[in-house]
Amino acid sequence: MIWLRSILYWLAVPVVTPVFCVIAILILPLPPVLRYRIIRGWSWTMLKWLKFTCGLTYRVEGIENLPAHPSVVMCKHQSAWETLALQHVFPPQVWVLKKELLKLPIFGWGLATLSPIAIDRSNRAEAQKQLIAQGKDRLAKGFWIVIFPEGTRVPSGGYKPYKQGGARLAIDLEVPIVPVALNSGEFWPKNSFLKWPGEITMVVGKPIDPTGRSPLELTQEVETWIENEIQRFGGIGPCYSPGNHGKKATAHHEA
Repeated sequence: MIWLRSILYWLAVPVVTPVFCVIAILILPLPPVLRYRIIRGWSWTMLKWLKFTCGLTYRVEGIENLPAHPSVVMCKHQSAWETLALQHVFPPQVWVLKKELLKLPIFGWGLATLSPIAIDRSNRAEAQKQLIAQGKDRLAKGFWIVIFPEGTRVPSGGYKPYKQGGARLAIDLEVPIVPVALNSGEFWPKNSFLKWPGEITMVVGKPIDPTGRSPLELTQEVETWIENEIQRFGGIGPCYSPGNHGKKATAHHEA
């Protein structure tokens, strides 16, 4: 049954995604935030289809912690699921991603219409400059900025040191950091075709003021909060694996 449900979900992806990519290109003349609100229909459709086919739902705690103005979101990254759900939990947002994604036919073109912060990850110094410059521009346009501090998806129960780029961005832009914890990988694992039924939990933390703080200090606070929260509510899904979760005390935080 899990296989059948997952197949039904994936059958919709090559049908729905190209349609919204074409729509994204057609509405390019519209203001960025309006474009975003229209294209967000793609993730709404996929989340509804995910619930219908796979029985996978979610709940959000701490939504009252959202600041009134655009901020930097630093979110745990376990699955592709959060790339759908974040669009419906937070106000209009942009993501930080590698610029190569924008070169993909159709999908990349549609992605470009969402005003992402595209950086060259092969050059760390240049990437940070691009992050700050583009970040200022997106905030001025009313977008929130979403960063996955681990830099990649990490399986539930696993651990990867958090990078300091998000903290540096918040300091330079003088906006709060909103930490987000979740356990999506326990139901929709990294690189998995299968999706298991259940309820994913996403928790939005209180804003962290970057004033007078160092990037390392901020990153450590975000990491500690997120990892502790996951230990509080995680470990209940069928795909959870203890791994090396919690082995962060001696980890090196990259710039």
